[in-house]
Amino acid sequence: MLEWRVRPGEAVKRGQIVMLVDTDKAEIEAEIWEDGVVEEVLVPVGQRVPVGTPLLRLAGAAEGKAAPPPAPAVAVVTPPSRIAASPHARRVAREAGVDLAAVHGTGPHGAIRAADVLPAVATAPVERAPHEPLGPERLASMRQAIASAMARSKREIPHYYLETEVELSRAVAWLAAENARRAVTDRLLLGVLLLKATAKALQRVPELNGHYLEGRFVPGSGIHLGVAIAVKGGGLLAPALLDADQKPLDQLMAELRDLVARARRARLRGAETTAATLTVTSLGDLGVDKVFGVIQPPQVALVGFGAVRERPWAEGGLLGVRPVVTLTLSADHRVSDGMRGARLLSAIAQGLREPEKL
Repeated sequence: MLEWRVRPGEAVKRGQIVMLVDTDKAEIEAEIWEDGVVEEVLVPVGQRVPVGTPLLRLAGAAEGKAAPPPAPAVAVVTPPSRIAASPHARRVAREAGVDLAAVHGTGPHGAIRAADVLPAVATAPVERAPHEPLGPERLASMRQAIASAMARSKREIPHYYLETEVELSRAVAWLAAENARRAVTDRLLLGVLLLKATAKALQRVPELNGHYLEGRFVPGSGIHLGVAIAVKGGGLLAPALLDADQKPLDQLMAELRDLVARARRARLRGAETTAATLTVTSLGDLGVDKVFGVIQPPQVALVGFGAVRERPWAEGGLLGVRPVVTLTLSADHRVSDGMRGARLLSAIAQGLREPEKL
């Protein structure tokens, strides 16, 4: 336990962040799942406890200063038997090795559905100060978690791979004109156009937005893009930009900057670590021309962008030099095929050719 953000006697609302806890890969800002009044904090700051240990006792919802009901219930980070989850969700969690206490439920009254269950590494928190830089032990633990997930991915998922080149003249010109009207702090990066184009394309090809659970594809409850973010020292996180298709570019840009900053400090919110329905990775800033990523189970696809290069480009019988990016897809052959994968890449390319519509 790193930090409490509520006190006994304080009223809380569903979705409010009430604590900061440490996990194997990041510090997580944990939300409350229901309205009520904090009756008792069960674990002091600095104490290390096993995953599933009750941390907070919440009395039932009360109006104004009404006394809490006589039989309060543990409402946050309870043992698995106390978590509101469907039987199907519990089976999926057991199969995937997921700790339900780390899953944000989207069902009635915050109940966890099968579609909410994503993989998590259930390990005890590491004791350290909230703002201490990531040390060798944390990075080693993170690499071990990544290794486990990637080994499972290559072992269980029959990957197929596609690539195409996308000409970016209109996107680059539109971005330059748009940024010329903005203050430096409000300017957009090309990366946010790539993310928004991917999110919008998933509206047209929903078969690649979701999870493979219990032998079948479960569509995502929204389009939540995992963004691959390198952590100093060799770690990697892929927290989610929630509902990326629904947000204007300004908001998406602001959320992306905030997400990257917090990920590199290993301070993320619970939903951001568990909600991704497809991951996007880019190594273009390191000069890599193309990247074929490994799918993060139980997701079913990963989109990659390489470096933007000036290359010869023929169009309409004319040859010129244009900015071009290589777009790649790694996808799960159990739930899609090359035709659907090609449709996704085509939809992303079309979005980048019409940046004003993003």
